[in-house]
Amino acid sequence: MNKFAIVTGGSKGIGYAIAKKLISENIDVLICSRTIADLEEAAEELSKLNAGKVLCFAADLSHKSEVDALVAHILAKGRNVDLLVNNTGTFVQGSLMTEEDGALEAQINTNLYSAYWLTRGLISVIKNAKGHIFNMCSIASLQAYEASGSYTISKFALLGFSKSLRAELIKDQVKVTSIMPGATYTSSWEGAGLPESRFISSADIADTLWAAYALSASAVVEDIVIRPLLGDI
Repeated sequence: MNKFAIVTGGSKGIGYAIAKKLISENIDVLICSRTIADLEEAAEELSKLNAGKVLCFAADLSHKSEVDALVAHILAKGRNVDLLVNNTGTFVQGSLMTEEDGALEAQINTNLYSAYWLTRGLISVIKNAKGHIFNMCSIASLQAYEASGSYTISKFALLGFSKSLRAELIKDQVKVTSIMPGATYTSSWEGAGLPESRFISSADIADTLWAAYALSASAVVEDIVIRPLLGDI
């Protein structure tokens, strides 16, 4: 039987590139996002790889009830989870003292709690597989940037979660890796007026994740920082 991976935010951008890479390596992947139409379109393209199987589940992971539904759906399959990629995220631009009410809460729910709730829900089947958890952090997990205060707080918190998880799961031989990408060319940067070559590609992040996953059982890459060659945008 193929290995089994979960990729949240898997219908577009970085998540889609990661799902594509894993499926091409004959891993079955369940992708999750909020929009059924986006999932169906992604699944149609991914199925053309004729390698690992692609599965879909629509949920807004900023709500614990929907995370719980996803967990129940996965556990009902009776499979262990070899890879969990906590990639769901959102970005609301704004300064801490002037941003709209609720901006911090929305980004904490999506960028932090989704990973926390999902990992807790699946931890038994991840431990069974001696699996690998990847948390999609950010260079904003390492330093603050102007006009992204709440986002920075949420990503600092996600990195803290990831490091705590790493410490807790050593005894279970579960690997935990924090990925901290800089500006990556996805739909969120369309209209920025910059060439695609100025950004990291989603495929670069997917290939880097795969390289970390493909190491021997005795090694783990704890932190990955990847930036555009010409620096931050």
